[in-house]
Amino acid sequence: RNELMARVKSLLSLKAYTDELERAESVLFALARSIEGKDPYLEGHCERLSTYSAKLGKHVGLSPEEITALRRAGIVHDIGKVAVPDSILLKPGPLAAEEWKIMREHPVVGERICGPLKSFRLVLPIIRHHHERMDGSGYPDGLRGEEIPVGARVIQIADVYDALTTARPYKGPLSSEKALEIMTEEVRKGWWDPALFATFKDMLADSRP
Repeated sequence: RNELMARVKSLLSLKAYTDELERAESVLFALARSIEGKDPYLEGHCERLSTYSAKLGKHVGLSPEEITALRRAGIVHDIGKVAVPDSILLKPGPLAAEEWKIMREHPVVGERICGPLKSFRLVLPIIRHHHERMDGSGYPDGLRGEEIPVGARVIQIADVYDALTTARPYKGPLSSEKALEIMTEEVRKGWWDPALFATFKDMLADSRP
């Protein structure tokens, strides 16, 4: 009887912890989607990014835990934009230098917001580094090559592709072919991981009817 009671208490404690964890994740996801909802051009961006990233992660053999992190990061990668004023976030034209400085802080803010959640241990590096570039010209830390976590390199490619193939205030949607052409040039410049990009192109080709 004592053993049974101890086991039941342990399971109830675990259930309460799991429920609390799910509530915390739900709040973060809701906050991320509310940021996306401010801009009609971004409708569905988080879900598409989550799907593209997880699929690419599977294609390159990442672990189930890493793929789960990519799914989560696809939703919350830009959650730090909650600290960016709407006048900057929704500006249709180019940002001024001071505005860019504020915008570039959002990966660090996002990491800070999600930091207390232990289940997001693998998500945090993706949030912080999804705007780095392979040649070191990205932000916030100017990481180079494989210094950039693989999850961040995966989500970069999915993010850029989605941005190019959907309408934005400053441009119309590009065809998949044109988007891949632009990204190929960016790979040559040293911005994105060439091996991951090659796999991404193959993945898209395989999914076409």
